[in-house]
Amino acid sequence: MDIESFVEQQGRADLVRQVRAKIDALGIEYLYLQFVSVTGKIMGKGIPSDHWESVAQKGFQLVYGSTVNLFTDRGGNYLGYGPEAAELVGIPEPETFMQLPWAPEIGRMFCTLFRNREEKVDPGAYLTADSRGNLRRMHEAFKKKHGLQLRMGTEPEMMWLKYDENGKPSEGMSKPYCYHIHQFEALRPVSMQVIRYSRKMGLDMIQGDHEDAPGQLELNWAFDDVLRNADRLTTYRQLCAQVARENGIFACFMTKPFMGVSASGCHHNMSLWTEGQDKFRRTGNDPDTLPGMKDNYMYVSGGENTFMPDTDDPQMPGQTGLKAIGGVVQHLQALTAIGASTVNSYRRLWDTGFWAPVFSDWGFQNRTTGLRVSAPGRFEYRSVDSMVNPYLMGSTLLAAMDDGLDNALDPGAPEERNIYDAIAQGKKVKKLPMSLGEALIHLENDEVVQRGLPGEMFRLYHEYKSDEWARFMSTVTDWDKDTYMECLP
Repeated sequence: MDIESFVEQQGRADLVRQVRAKIDALGIEYLYLQFVSVTGKIMGKGIPSDHWESVAQKGFQLVYGSTVNLFTDRGGNYLGYGPEAAELVGIPEPETFMQLPWAPEIGRMFCTLFRNREEKVDPGAYLTADSRGNLRRMHEAFKKKHGLQLRMGTEPEMMWLKYDENGKPSEGMSKPYCYHIHQFEALRPVSMQVIRYSRKMGLDMIQGDHEDAPGQLELNWAFDDVLRNADRLTTYRQLCAQVARENGIFACFMTKPFMGVSASGCHHNMSLWTEGQDKFRRTGNDPDTLPGMKDNYMYVSGGENTFMPDTDDPQMPGQTGLKAIGGVVQHLQALTAIGASTVNSYRRLWDTGFWAPVFSDWGFQNRTTGLRVSAPGRFEYRSVDSMVNPYLMGSTLLAAMDDGLDNALDPGAPEERNIYDAIAQGKKVKKLPMSLGEALIHLENDEVVQRGLPGEMFRLYHEYKSDEWARFMSTVTDWDKDTYMECLP
């Protein structure tokens, strides 16, 4: 069984012992064992730390539907799995152990999910409803096939909002002045607490700024392996929610809460590296971190970046990088269903004047395209926002790049003009989908991107998001009433 191979893998027993030593040394009383649902929600169970060794071996059980948020569709039926479905088994990964800085008596670990050991079909197999587990396995297969590792750095924009008199999130805590230090300073009590917690939880914080919208911040950490970066974005969201609780404010990751100001994007800066001698550098500020706890370390310059220029042109990526990006350009429309994953995501594309990407093209420092070379050696994937599930984004980008490498796909010439000017001059450009419904149709018709949603994942994601779109289309809004209530005498 996959589950037995996972539990018995070489070196894991020593990591389990290392966690016990940390539990005892730090006075950990309770453990959060977490995984990530198809929409990016953080799910899981908690156990007293006395039972660490037992749960490390046997895992915990939870209904399959928890991977789909245990939500019901418009008809009241549970999405993804019915009540008759078996229970998954979650096995904690000791190398992801981390003490919560705001609750030092609690430790946290990510888990890999499996089918139940007693299932009649594929007992104990990897559960393909596990977006995080899928990304790890797809990345390992990609590395084995191409000898290349995907590294990712994300730009997580989000907004800090006040509550109104009715207890609802309302206006931002600062004014909408981009890069304005005075507005950045206004949010300092919040941002510095986020940075402190981030560093304690292994995020190598490198820079930050006030963005265009009220209360909007972007705080960045160093790029890393695609799975580790996705874990850090998940951790970042959790600790932002905690800082909000402590300050009586709201941490908003909704893509477009306000029209007329910028939305919250989450650009993915990516590069493909040849395998080399990876080195590790400690991050965070825990001097007692054990070597096995890899969440406290980041890769440093192992291998060679294939996205770096290999000609006299200092901007043009190398041939391997161009083929990989050719795959992404080829599949941009279907990928948008993953990166812009909500009905609200498309408000970002419709609100003009804020540099949101709406065209399936690429360029250098060109923010009107879906992809751009933001600096030598990396591509910025722009058609993605703050509601993204980074594990699904990583696995579908891997599928697209795999297609590009296999078939030597040409991304075409980079567009250096403002894309609107280029269109006015006669250029034919494919538009990105402008609604979730349209994006889902592209996803239905793209078998390559579907390979990034293996096993049951495509069915679950498509079912969930199709229901979300149907709910929106079957809702009468204030706009409907304002526009049509008195349309006839």
